[in-house]
Amino acid sequence: MGRTVAVIGGGYGGSAVAKALDSDADIVLIDPRDAFVNSAASLRALARPDWAPNLFFSFDTLLTRGTVIRDRAVSADPVGVTLASGRRVEADYLVLASGSSYPYPAKPNAGSTATGEALDDLRQTHKELIDAERVLIVGAGPVGLELAGEIKEVWPHKHVIIVDPAERLLPGFQPEVRQDLHRQLDELDIQLRLGTGLAAPPTTEPGQAETFTVTTTGGDEITADIWFRAYGVRVNSDYLADGRLTPRTPQGQVPVTETLNVHGYDHVYAIGDVTDVAEAKMAGYAMRHAEVVARNIISQLRGEQPTAIYRPLPYPMILLPLGRRGGVGQLPTPDGPAAVPATTVAEYKGADLFTGRFAKQFGIA
Repeated sequence: MGRTVAVIGGGYGGSAVAKALDSDADIVLIDPRDAFVNSAASLRALARPDWAPNLFFSFDTLLTRGTVIRDRAVSADPVGVTLASGRRVEADYLVLASGSSYPYPAKPNAGSTATGEALDDLRQTHKELIDAERVLIVGAGPVGLELAGEIKEVWPHKHVIIVDPAERLLPGFQPEVRQDLHRQLDELDIQLRLGTGLAAPPTTEPGQAETFTVTTTGGDEITADIWFRAYGVRVNSDYLADGRLTPRTPQGQVPVTETLNVHGYDHVYAIGDVTDVAEAKMAGYAMRHAEVVARNIISQLRGEQPTAIYRPLPYPMILLPLGRRGGVGQLPTPDGPAAVPATTVAEYKGADLFTGRFAKQFGIA
């Protein structure tokens, strides 16, 4: 068998597996963007546009031997990938790492595939946000909470309100994590409206400054000057819709084995958000997937049986910054999940949002 590995998607998992295999295989990394996007930093880049260049790492420095093709996969089959340009990439191994989409500004706009375009979007939205005194965030998951924290750190005087139909923040996490989160949100004067949604969306577009009033499903009115959508993840797997490679779940995900092989194949793998692994879809998990897949493909290249297995954690983990110094976290320990203080969240994530880690990965540290 040959040594060509086609990796579809250059996000957290795809970039990591391509880098790990670069010296052992002939890597072809396929992504429509010109750079890796450290999406964990997107919300800070919105609040601090001078910091925004830290969000992007050019693919030019990722691989020593491999090739990066800036194009979009439109179909995949057991022996290769067809691209939007009509180009065909034949491969001995496939890694599906196409990730997911999320409403801007948590991830760049889908149409802004060039770094310069994405930076322009962030600068323009920042200008809209500057004079907006009242900010509405729809969605109280990690994205909405982090966005509120970044806004409050730069503009403590802004009135920020978060609305979500869910009754509780961070369900499934330790009670002390949720309690600490509520305490910090109170200290930041971030208002929560849980257990209620919006009767209708705002009449203005997200990220555009214009005063509006909405009514909640509970009958309350909220007036704000700008709003952001912080919900609506979508798995990027349209290129599998023709069924030439594998069926998908109703959520658009791909069934995988414990070795992260796509069911029915020993040379096709999937990692990250596109998998049906029963866990939260987070960057940290995608990078753990990448380690397993890289080990298995290296074993196969050496003529050995792949033995690396991925086992999801039995409980969720999270590092949720609220600005550079605040936030809550839950990490695994030998005794089970444990809450960690804001200082630990800042040390591991909040201070630089992993930019140091990716600077090393892309050879620019």
